[in-house]
Amino acid sequence: MIKEGMIVGERYEVVSKVGTGGMADVYKAKDHKLNRFVAMKVLKQEFREDTNFIKKFKTEAQSAAGLTHPNVVNVFDVGENQGIHYIVMELVEGITLKEYISKKGKLSVKEATSIAIQVSMGLEAAHNHGIVHRDVKPQNIIISTDGKVKVTDFGIARAASSNTISSNVMGSVHYSSPEQVRGGYSDEKSDIYSLGITMYEMVTGVVPFEGDTTVSIAIKHLQEEMEPPSDYTPDLPYSLEQIIFKCTQKSVDRRYPKMEEVIADLKHSLIDPQGDFVKLSPLNTDGKTVVFQGEDIDAIRKNNAIKEVPPLAAEEDYYDSAGEDEDEEEYIEDDKEDTGGGLNRRLEKAMTIGGFIIGALIIGVLIVLIGNAAGLFSFGPGSGGADDKVAKETQAPESDMVEVPNLVGKTEEEATGIVKELYLGLQYTEEETSDTYAKGLISFQEIEPGTKVQKYTTIKYKLSSGSAALAVPDVVGQQQETAERTLKDMGFTVSTTKSYSYDHELGIIMSMTPAAGTQSTAGEMVTLEVSMGNEYEDSVIPGVIGMDETAAKAAMAAFNVIVEYASSDTVPEGQVMAQNVAEGISAEKGSSVTITVSSGPESTPSPEADESQSPDSTQDAQEGDASGAWKCTQTLDTPATYTGGMVKMELVQDVNNSPVVDTIMEGKTIDFPYQLDITGQPGVSEGTLYLYELIGADYVELGHYPISFQKAE
Repeated sequence: MIKEGMIVGERYEVVSKVGTGGMADVYKAKDHKLNRFVAMKVLKQEFREDTNFIKKFKTEAQSAAGLTHPNVVNVFDVGENQGIHYIVMELVEGITLKEYISKKGKLSVKEATSIAIQVSMGLEAAHNHGIVHRDVKPQNIIISTDGKVKVTDFGIARAASSNTISSNVMGSVHYSSPEQVRGGYSDEKSDIYSLGITMYEMVTGVVPFEGDTTVSIAIKHLQEEMEPPSDYTPDLPYSLEQIIFKCTQKSVDRRYPKMEEVIADLKHSLIDPQGDFVKLSPLNTDGKTVVFQGEDIDAIRKNNAIKEVPPLAAEEDYYDSAGEDEDEEEYIEDDKEDTGGGLNRRLEKAMTIGGFIIGALIIGVLIVLIGNAAGLFSFGPGSGGADDKVAKETQAPESDMVEVPNLVGKTEEEATGIVKELYLGLQYTEEETSDTYAKGLISFQEIEPGTKVQKYTTIKYKLSSGSAALAVPDVVGQQQETAERTLKDMGFTVSTTKSYSYDHELGIIMSMTPAAGTQSTAGEMVTLEVSMGNEYEDSVIPGVIGMDETAAKAAMAAFNVIVEYASSDTVPEGQVMAQNVAEGISAEKGSSVTITVSSGPESTPSPEADESQSPDSTQDAQEGDASGAWKCTQTLDTPATYTGGMVKMELVQDVNNSPVVDTIMEGKTIDFPYQLDITGQPGVSEGTLYLYELIGADYVELGHYPISFQKAE
């Protein structure tokens, strides 16, 4: 039995249980060998003696172990320890896409497209390794706390081959392709179909096919055409709707052949939303809707092992199920004694007779109830006629009723805590402008506070996007950080420009566009001009004698420092011996100051030593020379998650063991590959460039890159 604090495989310390499913439990564990937290999937006790389950459990790890990609939850290890079979995976902190859709109702087009691109990249990597996921759904897609999208649970994935796959394991039926429902061959196009259904749900908030049982939903995947997503989202771009249609064609020949083509069209749709560039193959007889008879439906039930259960009972998300759906664990054995189907026919007859009996009983009960309601019958004390009967039948027990709280004016987090204690649910619908409630607060709830409702009722709500008409506040004269916070809190988007000034100190807002008092709306851009101080202001020369070379150059960062070297028997090597301008003298910023650094005692080098000094010594001298400009002209490739929006670049360099941050660019759209032309800190040959993209009102990091600088000739 797994307990907290237990060591598995002489390496993994169990920290806590984070999920459970039909076949396995998932634990958070500490990997003491690599000093990191991991997720450990452990086979349940009741299946450890079943060789079929153990084989399936190991196959899951083996199929995914060789797959490493930023958009895939990576598998690190698989093993067995004292009868415990386990798989060690990357621990991803975040929520599933299913939870995210439930929270937001439906996603914006840009957000849904960005998520779809990242999922497609993860699946493309799997397909390139010969792995088909076969269970693509929002429950198996995680959005991490840092915004990365990862595909998880290759639990029924299997190396793709040319052989027909006869498997009674089936993924969640809402997202299953027609060929999976039939129990036939599944390949990359099955994943493309499931991705299309997932995209449909992201932009509409609903799945295209619903039913009372998994079988009825499966038949709809085979027979029915789905409603266009634009019926639910009228402003859905034409190109994205066509991409969803092409992904979800019932005929595999009419879908995208490869995931890379899906990615290309998704990126194209961001640039040309209404473009007619998605080409659907002509409809042939293979693509026509097929009407299935009773025998076909029985075959689907048998071949795919679909339980007759309500679909919601069969659906579990990644964290609750540890990647395994209960309906995926059903195995149907062949009846070896009755190959003629006689047993099935007898069972069908028995069920038919039973149905008639149950139907007769229901009719009898209805007659009695109707008669009692009409006053024809009277049963027991308290029978008070038709009105009393209706009242008793329609009123829920008092213990199941709760009073709806007032959520208006609360944050989503506060509201969630309140309704959770009352066993109520929340559903976000949309944003609305509000002159009463600040941006991000609940401005409307569908059910009035004080109303009595049954437990587990869902309350729909709207969030305030701020006032429809906002007066731009006056932030001129404020520090940049304070001014930006004031504007963002009111719902404005902020950009900055910088310039030198005789009249304003460094970091002070000199002007703004639009001007203070202008009537504007939430989300509008306000541009601030920030002072960089007086470019030509005199500064006092510091005393650097006795400092090491690096510290001296940092202290004189306002000046052009020229370094000379001289031998000394008394001053340690690398220490400043002299400076040509005395300490305390005022000098113009950027003017040249020469410092003399000790090269140590003078010695007569051997010929071998002389040879060893070139060319490395020349390079060292250049790296230590802080004079002139230090430039970086490297080229940046296109980031994997870039969607074409405005970017921001920040340069971080280490100066005297302290990080110095410079904003290189902000609020511009650029084309990749991008040629850098950056001037860094004098004498510093390395740095890290952080690249962000503006998503909504915030910049999201696309990546950070080590870059190098060289002294300009």
